[in-house]
Amino acid sequence: MMAEIAKNAKPGIVPCLDTDFVPAVLWDRAFQAAVKASGKAVNVKIVMERNDQSASVYETILFGDANEGEFQANLRHVERLVKSMFWIYGGYKVTIAGDQRVADAMKAIYDLQNGERKFDSEVMGNIYSNPVEICYTPYENAPAAKTTAQPLGRHLNGCRIGFDLGGSDRKAAAMIDGEVVFSEEIAWDPYFQQDPSYHKEGILDSLKRAAAHLPRVDAIGGSTAGVIVQNRVRISSLFRGVPKQDFESKVANIFLDVAKEMGVPFEIVNDGEVTALAGSMQLNSNSILGVSLGTSMAGGYVNPDGNITDWLNELAFVPIDYRDGAPADEWSGDLGCGVQFFSQQGVARLAPLAGIEFPAEMKFPERLIGVQKLMEEGDPRAEKIYRSIGVAFGYTIARFCDFYPEIKSVLFLGRVTSGKGGDIIQAEAENVIKTQFPEYTVVFEVPDEKTKRHGQAIAAASLPMA
Repeated sequence: MMAEIAKNAKPGIVPCLDTDFVPAVLWDRAFQAAVKASGKAVNVKIVMERNDQSASVYETILFGDANEGEFQANLRHVERLVKSMFWIYGGYKVTIAGDQRVADAMKAIYDLQNGERKFDSEVMGNIYSNPVEICYTPYENAPAAKTTAQPLGRHLNGCRIGFDLGGSDRKAAAMIDGEVVFSEEIAWDPYFQQDPSYHKEGILDSLKRAAAHLPRVDAIGGSTAGVIVQNRVRISSLFRGVPKQDFESKVANIFLDVAKEMGVPFEIVNDGEVTALAGSMQLNSNSILGVSLGTSMAGGYVNPDGNITDWLNELAFVPIDYRDGAPADEWSGDLGCGVQFFSQQGVARLAPLAGIEFPAEMKFPERLIGVQKLMEEGDPRAEKIYRSIGVAFGYTIARFCDFYPEIKSVLFLGRVTSGKGGDIIQAEAENVIKTQFPEYTVVFEVPDEKTKRHGQAIAAASLPMA
C-alpha cells in the first residue's frame, strides 16, 4: 500500500537534483484517493490545543477496518500531519478523533522517553509548559477550533532601532519616523558558542552602533530564529551550543536583560512573523505567508484581518518530502523537513549533487557565498541548485495551503534568495503552482535586494509602541 501511494505521488515537475522527491502535498492526495477508492473511508479530526482558548483542527479521512498495509498508511498520514501541526500551529495536547488504533500508536511515537519523535515532544513540552499528551475521542466529541489573534507592529513614529539575528549575521537599522537613516550587517557565528555572553555582547554592539546614528532611541524591535514568548527564548538554533543545563538561567531571559540595559520599550518576535509583517506593510495587503530562506527556514502569517495568530510557524521542522531516505535534519534527526531544502544548509546539501565540491571544514554561509558567486558567473551547476530549490518550494507552498487559510501572497526573502538565484527560485515555484495547482491563486512576491537583506530589521523596528 505504501509503495503504491508513493508511486502515485510522483511530481509532474521534478527537482533536477532531488529526482526522488515525493512532495507531501501529493503523497497526501494519493493517500486520500486510495482511501476513497477502497469504499471504507472514515472521517477523522486531529485537534491540537495550545491552551483553553486556542486549538487548531485538521480534518481528514482514513481507511476504516484497516488491514496491516492500510493501517501503516493511516499511521504515516497521521504522524506526518501531527508533526506538521506541531510546528505550524504549536500545542501540547493532541486529540485523534475517530480512530483509536492510530491514536494508541501515536502515543508510542511521541513518547518523551523512547518515542521516535521525542525531540518534538520535548520541545513542545518546554514551549507550552505541559508534557505532550495524545488521546483518543469519538469523532463527534472532537474539541472545536479556537484561535486568538492580535495586531503586530506597524508603529513607525519616533526614533527606532530594528534588528534581525540570523545564524551567520546580525542586522540592525536605525529609523526616524519610518525613514531608514542607517543600516548594517555584521557577520557572527552564534550556532555553537557555549557562552551566551557572546550573543548578548553581539546584540548590544549592533544596537549601540545603530543608536549612534539617532538623536535618541524611543523603541527597539527585533526578530530572531526560534520561538519567543513575551520576549523570552523558548527554543532557538542560535543557542544550540549553550549547555542544556544553562538554558533557563543564561539564555531564556537574554532579551529581557538587553531590554533592561537599553532602557526603552522593547519587543522581539520570531523572524518569520516579521517577514510576514514586512510583506503586509510593503504590499499594503493581508492574507500573507512570509517565508525566510536563510540560516534556517522561518515563517509567519498575517491573517485576512491583518493580525497574527498564536501559531508557531516554525517551518524548518515541517516535513515536506515523504520519500524513503529523505535528507535528515541534523538537529531533530527527522527526515524530509523544510530546513534541508530551503536554507543555506539546503544549498550546501545540493552543491555536491550539482558537482560543486567544497572543503569539508567550510561553513555553510561560506558555501552559500561560493554558490552565489558561481551563479553570478553563469555556472550551470549553480543554476541547477536554485532550480531544484524553486520546484520543491512550489510544491511546499501548495502543501502550506492545506494549513493556512486564504493565502493570497507569499513573500520570501533571506540570504538564499539574494542575487540571480532568487529569481530562479521564484520562477520555478510560480510554474509549479500555475501548472500543477491551478486551484490556488498564490502570488509570489520578492522584495528588492536591500529589503531582502535588511527588510526584517526595518519591519522589526515597528514592533513596540513608543
